Amino acid sequence: MKVALFGATGRVGQLVHQKLGDANVEVTALVRDPSRLHSPAKTIVGDARNYEKIVETLQDADAVISCLSTDKSDVLSDVTPKLIRAMKHAHLQRIITIGTAGILQSREEPRKLRFQTDESKRGLTRASLEHEKAWQALLLSNLDWTIVCPTYLPDGEEKGTYRVEENFLPLDGKLISTADTANFVCEVFKKQLHSKKRVGISY
Repeated sequence: MKVALFGATGRVGQLVHQKLGDANVEVTALVRDPSRLHSPAKTIVGDARNYEKIVETLQDADAVISCLSTDKSDVLSDVTPKLIRAMKHAHLQRIITIGTAGILQSREEPRKLRFQTDESKRGLTRASLEHEKAWQALLLSNLDWTIVCPTYLPDGEEKGTYRVEENFLPLDGKLISTADTANFVCEVFKKQLHSKKRVGISY
């Protein structure tokens, strides 16, 4: 399998990149600064906002993994529609992305998302709004998508044991390490899990 990887120099993306390499998965990563990658791989140097660079990154890929963050801007709402268009043009179906627990359903008010209720403890909703726009674009795309939605995401070692739940954050979930989030992303990819679902993950 060949994977087109976006966000490979981020906190989770670097770990996903390393795990895929360790599993002998062929990776093409779109990055602005290749020196930030900790393991060798095929790289396309450029910005994910550039449609032509997205197309180049998808060439010969079998699936897409995006670990792009909001980057305190509109990067997700800008890039996601371009990525969807490029995937359709390349006849690619499978995409796994990193979201946020804010776009999971609220347990207290199931018709609302967590960031729209007091269930989310974060005072700022800008990042969740960006992730919601990306999710809505995927919903309308007919692609085979999965959005991995971690809660509080500190750096930390891989424990290998955690809880996951489709469309909701596991009950009383407080945090999940970057390493275990990366591990789960790779499991979803390898085992083709959680098609067209948002998946909450926490300890």
